Amino acid sequence: MLPEDRLNQDFEVNLRLRRTLALVLAGGRGSRLMALTDWHAKPGIPFAGKFRIIDFTLSNCINSGIRRIGVLTQYKAHSLIQHIQRGWGFLRGEFGEFVELLPAQQRTEGENWYKGTADAVFQNLDIVRSHKPEYILVLAGDHVYKMDYGKMLAHHLAVQADVTVACLEVPCEDAKGFGVMAVDGEDNIIRFDEKPANPQSIPGQPGIALASMGIYIFNANFLYDLLAQDSMAVDTSHDFGKDLIPALVGRRKLVAHRFQDSCVMHEGAREHYWRDVGTVDAYWEANIDLTTVTPSLNLYDTNWPIWTYQAQLPPAKFVFDADNRRGMAVDSMVSGGCVISGAVVRRSLLYSNVRVNSYCLVEDSVVLPDVDIGRHARLKKCIVDQGCVIPPGLVVGDDAILDAKRFFRTDKGVTLITADMLKKLEG
Repeated sequence: MLPEDRLNQDFEVNLRLRRTLALVLAGGRGSRLMALTDWHAKPGIPFAGKFRIIDFTLSNCINSGIRRIGVLTQYKAHSLIQHIQRGWGFLRGEFGEFVELLPAQQRTEGENWYKGTADAVFQNLDIVRSHKPEYILVLAGDHVYKMDYGKMLAHHLAVQADVTVACLEVPCEDAKGFGVMAVDGEDNIIRFDEKPANPQSIPGQPGIALASMGIYIFNANFLYDLLAQDSMAVDTSHDFGKDLIPALVGRRKLVAHRFQDSCVMHEGAREHYWRDVGTVDAYWEANIDLTTVTPSLNLYDTNWPIWTYQAQLPPAKFVFDADNRRGMAVDSMVSGGCVISGAVVRRSLLYSNVRVNSYCLVEDSVVLPDVDIGRHARLKKCIVDQGCVIPPGLVVGDDAILDAKRFFRTDKGVTLITADMLKKLEG
């Protein structure tokens, strides 16, 4: 391609990005995270020390050049709404930029809450239409990844698709929880199965399937008609992955976009990073990975920053330096407002405003904001929920049977501690 042709193409894509409306589906409960989502929607759960899960999707939009964003909320959304209001109000409305909250409001005749991902968009169709988009980018708000949506839109335009579906290459065993697609030589989708028992391998790649990421680009007018038809259907769950996308196979131009073609990677990266942190084990693993020397997710990339709301907190503080009482953290991440007072923290991630008191040992643990860990406590391979007060001398991680009786312990040995669980110990 000649330089001037490339310039014209980039200009055209940037123009179309301004005419794109992103809709972030952020209403899911995330029940596999157990008690972590008792009071918060999954997209609003803290991640990586100072962020929320939804910050990665929203940051992808901003960094890609999409500055018209709607966030659709439903399940226990107060903390999520509060976070977006505080942290994502920097866009300028007078320039047509916004992050707009779209909570479930029973706006349609049936006066129902959102019944599925497609129904969530349909119930806000009057608002969507008022923004006059040419393209609608539908996103999940509960995954952690860095992706240039502009490259996906460029692909959508180049092949003149009606719908483009972002996809991952995953082992067939893992693909059972995804929508799995088969494609031809030009990545046209020729089959789409939602959560199949026996996922189909990619030709030439045995054991590897092409899984939907729940990221779609629609031509706006086409989507309006599609949602109207779905709203009148009886035998449907009103879901993009289960109903609308499979029904389009063979009828419209449906194209797969490979994540590796738009994944934002740092130099030396070994994988196309994407995580569904929807289980206690996956959440722990993804957080702990950030404490390693070279984590899979680069949070230090100034070319693709992750934006968020953060309170104005003092730097982390480490106090006392005696042989038996030394405030220190090794192979760990420690956020603002934390005080490590004569305690040892190893291979752990501490969120904001955590206090670890004297003679404590915290290892291989994820400690959420506003936690106070009492003296002589020993925590290993734990997730400590927000606001917990760990009693002095509590030991977790040495006795699996005892841990399972008192708290929630996964098969992989991660112990989840919440304030309600600690209250029961007091009783």
